[in-house]
Amino acid sequence: MAESEINYIDIPQTGFSSEESTRKERLAAEEVAEKMASTPEKCDSQKQREEENPMEQNPADEGPSFQSPPPLSAAACSRCPCGEPVNFPNGDGFGLSPPPVPTNYRPIRAPALLTPPNTQAVILAPVPQAQKVSIVSAPYSFQIPCRRISSPVDIEHFHNSDSGRSFMGFVVALSESIRSHKISDECYESPSVKGIVEILGIMDAWIDEIPPVQQPARYGNPAFRQWQDRLHQGQELMDRLLAPDIRASIPEIFPYFTDSFGNAMRIDYGTGHEANFAAWLFCLARLGVITENDYQAVVSRVFVKYLGLMRRLQTTYWLEPAGSHGVWGLDDYHFLPFIFGSSQLVDHKYMKPKSIHNQDILDNFSDEYLYLSCVAFVKKVKKGHLAEHSPMIDDISAVPNWGKVNSGMLKMYKAEVLEKVPIMQHFLFGSLIKWE
Repeated sequence: MAESEINYIDIPQTGFSSEESTRKERLAAEEVAEKMASTPEKCDSQKQREEENPMEQNPADEGPSFQSPPPLSAAACSRCPCGEPVNFPNGDGFGLSPPPVPTNYRPIRAPALLTPPNTQAVILAPVPQAQKVSIVSAPYSFQIPCRRISSPVDIEHFHNSDSGRSFMGFVVALSESIRSHKISDECYESPSVKGIVEILGIMDAWIDEIPPVQQPARYGNPAFRQWQDRLHQGQELMDRLLAPDIRASIPEIFPYFTDSFGNAMRIDYGTGHEANFAAWLFCLARLGVITENDYQAVVSRVFVKYLGLMRRLQTTYWLEPAGSHGVWGLDDYHFLPFIFGSSQLVDHKYMKPKSIHNQDILDNFSDEYLYLSCVAFVKKVKKGHLAEHSPMIDDISAVPNWGKVNSGMLKMYKAEVLEKVPIMQHFLFGSLIKWE
């Protein structure tokens, strides 16, 4: 017999007879017919919903006069903001029209890198390059620094000047000096570097001597003002670094130093204060106190000590973030450690940008790499998932390698810190950082 002539219905099923199977099928069909014929009793919650929203009523309740709505037209078909097609009944059916798609719709969690308004300008900008710092020579003309920037025109003037290019080049040179090095790697430590670390250690001890005041508010502990008063009275700290022939520069470089640790009146700290610390180091380089041979130690010893001091100040006196960019910002307080930290990890054999999501890596290597240290600190002080409270850090983790992260950080630092009037309006200019 050919396969097409086989009657599969007549083949008895194993385990029960064909008559029993037919009877069960008949009973099942009758049960389905009874359920379809009867309308189930509605629960109280369903009745309440139908009273509030007639749209939820069962069309069968309207009796034989109920007719299905006509087919949807192309004009009645819209699309959900998430991208999925959605059909809405037209006016001839339930009396509804398609809701308009909002023109200013933003998803709950848009890619953070697209949030800043000048993202395209940052992407297209050239990567800043390292520059050598020119050392001043006698006769000196030191002066008390003052503010010069008050508009975007002043910002452009600064960055087109030799001082602006030299300062940014100094930051890039520090970043390159720490490339592929751990914090604990051996490096040359000059007496100047050791002196700066000693000064920061003295200031760290002041925190133990000035405990925070008990208050109901979490942020802005007024005890920070006492710490700042002691700082402003500590000009003799500069004597530890400067040779007698350049101590006349103290009135010029000390304001950069005092502005590096936050504002006593507002009890806040931000990237502008951090930029002042970089400017103070730049002034020391201009004076010849630190040289290019010191750059690696300036990052791995001096800046790491400074970052640790600021973390203590932030968590002891709970300094307000000054000019925080909110959820799309990297960190409420710092930017430079992301630059230096990404440079450390360039060409690392095992750790990639996505490795920040591995908690074991953060726990075991944050003491050696500034970038991991920053991510660990952010996760410590902020609750929730990293993608929620720090979406930019989360998005950057998708970049394929640390070299791209580092170059992007340098461009972003120039655009988001050094080119922002609210930050740079407090920047000081004198004879070492000239307003040309």
